[in-house]
Formats: sequence, C-alpha cells, structure tokens
Amino acid sequence: MLIFALLIAVPVALSGINYLLGDRRGNWQTADRSSAGLLPKASAHPDAVIRVYAARTVRWRGIFAVHCWIVVKERGAAHYTRYDYTAWGDPIRVDGFAPDGRWFGAIPEAVVSVDGEKAEGLIPKIRAVVETYRFRSYGDYSPWPGPNSNTFVQAALDAVPELKAVLPPTAIGKDYPYRGAWFGLTASGTGVFASLGGYLGLTVGWIEGIELNFFGGVLGLDLRRPALKFPGLGRLGMPLAP
Repeated sequence: MLIFALLIAVPVALSGINYLLGDRRGNWQTADRSSAGLLPKASAHPDAVIRVYAARTVRWRGIFAVHCWIVVKERGAAHYTRYDYTAWGDPIRVDGFAPDGRWFGAIPEAVVSVDGEKAEGLIPKIRAVVETYRFRSYGDYSPWPGPNSNTFVQAALDAVPELKAVLPPTAIGKDYPYRGAWFGLTASGTGVFASLGGYLGLTVGWIEGIELNFFGGVLGLDLRRPALKFPGLGRLGMPLAP
C-alpha cells in the first residue's frame, strides 16, 4: 500500500512542482491561444488529415489533467475542422479555436497523427460520432469523472479502432463509461475493462496496455509502445504519435 501511495503521490507532486515553476499561472482569459505551428496551411497540404492533440488544461487543473481535441481535414479541403467538448455553451464546439492552437498558453502535443488515404477513410466515422454523441446538450459536461472533453475524444477514437490510438494517462475522463457498460471488451477488441462509474477501473489490452484508473488518474504500463504511465506526470517512454 505504501508503494502504491508513492506511485500516485510522487508523480502528482512532481507535476505540481513543474506547474509552480512554470509560467502558466497568469490570467487565463488573456492567455495565448494562437497556433503553435504544428500543422501546415490546409491549402498547402492536400492530403486528408486526422490529428488528436492534448495540452495541459487551465490553471491548477493542469497539474492533473490535459484537454484533448480532434482535428480533421478531407482531401483537398481548404481548411481544417476542429472539435472540442467544453464546459461553456453547447458542449460540442466546432472551430472555436485554431486547429493547433495553444490551450490557454499550453503547447499541445499530437497523440494521434494520420494522413493520406487512411485518414480519408476514417474521417466519416469520426464525424458520425460528433453528430450522434450522447452527451451533446447544454449541461451534460461534467469535469470529473466525466463526461468531459476527454470522454468525447475517447468516444471518437473508440469508433475508429483502426487508428490503434490511446489517450495519455493524464486525459482524466477518458475512462468514463459513456456507453453505459461498466465492464466488457475494449473498443480495440484486444483486451477487457471494468469501470466503477469512471472513479475506479482497470483496463488490460494490447493496444491500451495495463491501466489502473484511480479517481480519474492512470497508473499503468504500455508494452506495445514501451512506456510507464503515471497520474499527473503523464507518460514516460515512447511517444503516442510517431
């Protein structure tokens, strides 16, 4: 129990120190939300594109969690489409921010990166999730344990298992049982999961790795792309996106 407590507390403490020593404690309303320069201009990149980005969320919450969003572009399209799930207004926000924009000062990291024919074939599945997502009404958003921004993105990824994609361990809300099932096969079909309403849970699978969900934070191990997963601190090892 002591070792388990340390594996939870120490990474969170290190993440907190990083926050305190950083420069993201200012006024979130005036924080930089401009492009981080991660995407080429749509007109200069004719191929279809799928990106999922994650960036530390606003203020002290960034110690524990990231905010994830989806960016898609069909082949030949003149602009990218960005999908966020937010706490204000209608939860599903379309093109509310620059596709690769900083999240209130935090530089995003790509956790899914697919271009070309593969992306072109999968984009309709993602758009279908956006159109039919269950928690799309005003007031449906819940920061913890969900459904939140990361639950929304996880639902989209679950609909396209061909991506073999996994959100980072700091994507609190990704394990919220949005389909209503508290146990079963993982969306990839390579493992099993059990969830106690998103507060506690266990996932074991080849794509997902071994993940213990402890009140939203994840402690685990990735064997497919070798890495350790810690709450607060995040993923230590191979990156999620090539």
